[in-house]
Amino acid sequence: MIEATLENDIGRITLNNPDVHNSLTREAMDSIRATLNEWSNSGIRVLVLTGTGKSFCSGVSLGDVGTGDWSNNPLTALCDALENFHTPTICALNGGVYGGGVELALSCDFRIGVEGMKMFVPAIKIGVHYEPAGIGRYVQKLGSQAARRVFLLAETFTDRALLDIGFLDYLVIADELSERVDAIASTINGAAPLAVQGMKRTILEISRGTLDTAAATQRTAKCFASDDHREGLAALSEKRSPAFKGR
Repeated sequence: MIEATLENDIGRITLNNPDVHNSLTREAMDSIRATLNEWSNSGIRVLVLTGTGKSFCSGVSLGDVGTGDWSNNPLTALCDALENFHTPTICALNGGVYGGGVELALSCDFRIGVEGMKMFVPAIKIGVHYEPAGIGRYVQKLGSQAARRVFLLAETFTDRALLDIGFLDYLVIADELSERVDAIASTINGAAPLAVQGMKRTILEISRGTLDTAAATQRTAKCFASDDHREGLAALSEKRSPAFKGR
């Protein structure tokens, strides 16, 4: 169900159960979290999350939704881990996204979708009060009014509407998805890791209203004192591409 590869500092996690539109079982969610935890101690510089088949993800498996204790929500734990992952994350939406799969995509830093895709969250149609932490993620990323349309109307959003509400950063034809994702991943992979990862953290904290100013100042000072900063200045002067080492 979950395929994970790490090559040339780019990690790729693929949801690979297209017969059920890549729905997430507890086992699958635990597997993705375990991969994120493993890669947190690696030299990874960018993470790509995608799926196979006609859909990116249809959310949590209905068989799992109807059973067990959900007071400790595994989807929330997964989305928190993905949102807090130290490197930039790209969600390559190969098709439609529904239910909890939408929150999974929202937990990434960038989202690229394909023409013809749709999105909806059917919580009110199955009598579910969506997890407050998840609702908070929608409000943080899309705004409160878009969140109302998602949860109180269970509105179906088309590809262009997803651009309009800021869910998608880019919309491409299906044949161009891999190329666009690779281009963004390459840009991040070639940048200075300390600067990229430090600013990701600062942006996330500012958006949450939880900025640790002292820690952000330390990250700034660390970058100015880094070998990568000196390499960047040298490369600019010598009119060549920099070779950043993350130190």
